Parts: sequence; structure tokens; C-alpha cells
Amino acid sequence: MSNAPTFNHDGIAYGCDYNPEQWDRSLWREDVALMREAGVDLVALNIFGWSHLEPRPGEFDFSGLDEILDLLHEAGIRVNLGTGTASAPPWLTFRHPEILPEAEDGTTRFPGGRQAWCPSSTVFRRHALALVEQVGARYGSHPAVALWHVSNELGCHNALCYDDESAEAFRRWLQARYVTIERLNAAWGTSFWSQQYSDFAEILPPRLTLSSRNPGQVIDFQRFSSDELLGYYRAELEVLRRHSDVPVTTNFMVTAHIRNLDYWRWAPDMDVIANDHYLDNRLADPAAELSFASDLTRGLADGGAWLLMEQSTGAVNWQPHNLAKAPGEMTRNSLTHVAKGAEAVCFFQWRASLQGSEKFHSALLPHAGTDTDLWREVVALGGILDSLDEITGTRVQADVALIFSWESWWAADGESRPSQHVDYLSQVHAAHSSLRRLGHTVDVVRPGADLSAYRLVVVPALYLVRDSEAAVIAEFVGNGGHAVITFFSGITDEEDRVRPGGYPGAFRTLLGITVEEFAPVLPGQALRLTSGKAATAWSERTRARGAEVLDTFADGPSAGRPAITRHRSGDGAGAAWYLATHLDPEDLDEVLRDAARGAGAVPQGDERHPGLEVIRRADDERSYLFLINHSTQDVELPATGHELVTGAPVDSIATVPAGAVRVIREDLSR
Repeated sequence: MSNAPTFNHDGIAYGCDYNPEQWDRSLWREDVALMREAGVDLVALNIFGWSHLEPRPGEFDFSGLDEILDLLHEAGIRVNLGTGTASAPPWLTFRHPEILPEAEDGTTRFPGGRQAWCPSSTVFRRHALALVEQVGARYGSHPAVALWHVSNELGCHNALCYDDESAEAFRRWLQARYVTIERLNAAWGTSFWSQQYSDFAEILPPRLTLSSRNPGQVIDFQRFSSDELLGYYRAELEVLRRHSDVPVTTNFMVTAHIRNLDYWRWAPDMDVIANDHYLDNRLADPAAELSFASDLTRGLADGGAWLLMEQSTGAVNWQPHNLAKAPGEMTRNSLTHVAKGAEAVCFFQWRASLQGSEKFHSALLPHAGTDTDLWREVVALGGILDSLDEITGTRVQADVALIFSWESWWAADGESRPSQHVDYLSQVHAAHSSLRRLGHTVDVVRPGADLSAYRLVVVPALYLVRDSEAAVIAEFVGNGGHAVITFFSGITDEEDRVRPGGYPGAFRTLLGITVEEFAPVLPGQALRLTSGKAATAWSERTRARGAEVLDTFADGPSAGRPAITRHRSGDGAGAAWYLATHLDPEDLDEVLRDAARGAGAVPQGDERHPGLEVIRRADDERSYLFLINHSTQDVELPATGHELVTGAPVDSIATVPAGAVRVIREDLSR
């Protein structure tokens, strides 16, 4: 945001959510003393404080929040102050049940959990903003407040609301977007199935139907829902701005299981980008997803610093199997985020709850207290982060970019698609994981972003793409860059309208191919290429139209057709690769390795050490090498400088113990 306040902190912040309302006041001073012992210097307060601040309508009690703010300030601990609006108090839903959200099947979701409010509810907004007015006026100039925290994880549970008030708001949004009903009919293709509208008043949210729903209506409802919550954020922001010049943000959820908000649209409204990330043990490689999420969060911060607002010290409470972290894993996770641009490492939460839904969620201070290995690692992490304070202000170095789109995620995973076995995020993760294995640091960027700083750009499954966004990739290749585009890309325009003339639509000319027909295969069916490479899930009946055929399908429904192609630019300096199938990991590695070498992209890591993640943060005068060892073996790597975690000099060879992290201030004089 231009001319916006800046979040300034002395070094890397170490923080947590604190919920003092859950504890007797006799514990508060002990908690603050233990925070100082751990090195905690940023505490999020009042995230779920509404029912304590306003126990009855219009009746406010700030005594508890006053006291804990003053205690933290006296201890030199800064505060990330929540507006308290994340969940409505019982009195509000009791008196105004119309604020409750409605699911796509028309059923109401009741209070008893959290976020039991509809984003389009004017009643909820009126009461919430009245609370923000009180909080902003009271604490806008409090010396402890370093950051404002609007609501909490907006849209985590209630992003999509299908009630009548949402329907009215959706219609207003559509009228602003399309102006005329004729334009909307064209955008949604309503000539299909007799769906043509004669008036905006006839339109509903895409509630459940007896058949599949109109894809144009569904994706516009996703866009509307993201914009509706962004509008709510802006409303709280406007109130806070009247009372305070402290920077404002909210915690994003850049993670594998949350997809309802288009954070590319949200990012410009944040004074600082903040993200919550929890290791997801439902995935085959949770550490790889953590790496991707950090890269994407840095992309939202335009390559600059961002804040890790929440993570866990150990197990969470909401996965089917809530696994404890191994010794050292919390530290390794934390420093991976720092390596990838985070300049705050914060946790949910300070003290493990004794009651409520999250009583088995880990915390900095566990149920077992301070005589625990976990507490000792918490204290040690605080010391490590202090030793890394000098890296702040440096930026992650990368010459490879990956293009990511929430709109493509929504559209490509629609109800009626060529294969339910293929989904957008899996293709994105496969590409990013391959580049990570090859030792490349990756910037994740939005469609249409400037690509001139990169040598290689990877475009996984960019199903929905605007002409202007496709043109940026073509220009990049024309200027000598190399791009790798994978199947199911370029298929539709921004209205989810298929581009005629053959797939991959927007990229046909760039790639020098035409795909005549998709030919996906059943789960478990293996595909073989003539080179011996293996693939699954997808094939295509492709014809080369100027592209060089590098590999073909040896079997399956597209046998004899091109599987991997490369099309050189006019002067031969640039190249556009196309992958018409889902390659096995080692074979995808081989293709991306060849593409990266041809592009001149230089990996930071070494493939001989696949468990070692290597990231460099630097500026014009400083360079820091992060060596993150995810393996069970010690690793040695050439380096010279001073290691910050242990304080030891490094002369030519750095040793990274199994499961450990080393951060080297590189000697630039050699």
C-alpha cells in the first residue's frame, strides 16, 4: 500500500498469540516473565476477545486488556493488537440469528464454533465496526501497540455464504462487473441449458443443484466472496486509520487446504504481509509444501519481508492424525520460513489451553510446563533468532519463477473437468518440489507479473489465463527467457470460456503445438514414453506445429503423439517447453534440469545432497547462506564465512548436522 505505515522491529520478531482471558490474572505476571526468558518480543492479543470486551450489547469492559497491555509494555514486549472481531459473542447471534452463515445446501451454520457470521451481513458489520471503533480509540496511541491485527484468518470457515443477503450483495457485485444482463449472459454462457437471465434480480448464488452448476457463475461467486471479505477488511482498516498510524494487517492462510481468497488482490491493502502456516501431515511431503507456502507468501510481499503470524511448536488439533514434531523440527521449520523472507516467527499459542476445541493444540508453554524438551527448544529458538537479527533487510535470491493463480485453482478444479484425478494444486506442488530437489530457489509470482529478472519460468496447469497474462510469458521467451508450461494450461479466458482452435489455447503459438484432444487415463494406469520416462494421469493427442519433439508416448491412448516438446524463439535464444503428461518425479526432475541448464539458471543447492535446502539472502553489501538439512545424515558443503547459529568460523567447508540449520555470513572478499 503506497504511503502506508511500515512495521519496524529491531531484528527478527519472536512471538505468539496470548489469550489471557483464559487464565486467572495471578498467572499473567508469570507468563510475561516466562516470555522474557524465552525471548518473546511480539505478542498478539485480543484475537477472540469480543465477548470479554463487550459482554452485553453496548457495555464495554477494557480493564483486563488495559492491564495486560501495560504489563507487556513494562516488560519491553510489543503487541500485535487484534480488533477482536473474529467471532461474534453469543448475545449477538442470539439477538440477530440472521447474521449466521448459510451453506450451499441452504442449511444454517449455528454458533458454538467460530466465525459464525456471514461476510455480507450488514448487522454483523455494524456491530463489529462499533467494537473496532472502541478498540481503535482506546489503544490507537498506546505505546505497546506495534501492529494492528484485523479479525483473524478471514474466510477460514465462512468465506462462502449462500444466504439471501449474500445473494443481494452478489447481484450488486455482478451488476458492477458486467453492467448489463446481456453482458453477464455472454460471460456465463447461459445459452446452455436454458439458463439465460432477463434481469439481475433473477440471479442466486450457486447453491446446490440436481446437476453440475454453471462454471461461470461458480467462479464469479468465488471472486465475489473473496472481494466481499476484502471489503470487510477495508472497513475495519478505515476505522483504525482514524485513530492510529500503526501499520495494519491480517493473517493470510497460504496453505494447501485453504483456497477461497485471492490473496493477489488482497496483498496491496496490507501494510505488511502476514501468514499462518501449519505443517500438514496429510501430505506426502509436508516440508516441501512448507517451502512452497513460504515462497508464495514472499511473492505476495513482492519479494520483501513478511511475518509468520502463526505456526505450531508441535501437534495441531484439527488433522486426522496430529503428529508431534521431532526434536529440532520446530526450529528447522521456523528457520526455513526465515530463509525464505520471514522476519517474524510467531506461534499459536503462548500457553496450551486447558479447555475448548484447541486444548490439544501445542503451544510455546506446554501443559507439562517448563521442565520439558519442548520448552528448552522454545528458549533455544529465541536465542537463535537473536543471532540472526543482522539478516533483516536482505532479500531472497532467485532466478527461477513459478506462476500461481487462485483463479486457475478455482476454475481448473471445477465440477465438470476432464479428470477428477487431476487437480491444480498437485501440479503446482509437483513443479515446485522438483525445482526444490534440483537446488533452485523459486519466486512464486502472479500471472502477468514482470518476469525480466528470471532465467526460467515454470507455468504449471495455468488453466485460466487472460490474453495480457499470456502475452507476458510470450514476451519473456521472445527476449531470450526459457519457460516450461505443463498440460491443462491456457485452456480458457478469464470468463472460463474455452479458447477455440485447439489446446493449449493461449499458448499454442508460443509452444508451436496444437492439442486436438485430452486423453486422461484412469488412476493407477502407468504411461511409458519412448525415452523410458514414466508418467500417469494424463495424456494428449498433440501435433507439433514448429516445435521440436523431444519425447513421445510409447503406449496409452496417445501412443505415438508428442509428450514433451520444445519451441525455440525466432533467434533461438529463448525456448518454450511443453509437458503433455504428469511425469514421475525423477523424470520431471530430468526435464526441468535440462530446461534450467539451457536457461542458465544456477541452482543454489547440490543435487548430491537432496535433503539439503540451500537459500541465499543478500543485498548489495551482505550475503547469508541458509543450509537446511532435512535428512538424517550430516552434510558438508563448500562455504566460507561466519556461521551465526553456533558462532563458529567457516573456512572452505560447512558441516550441517542431520536435521539442523546453519546460517553463514558469507565472506565476500574472497
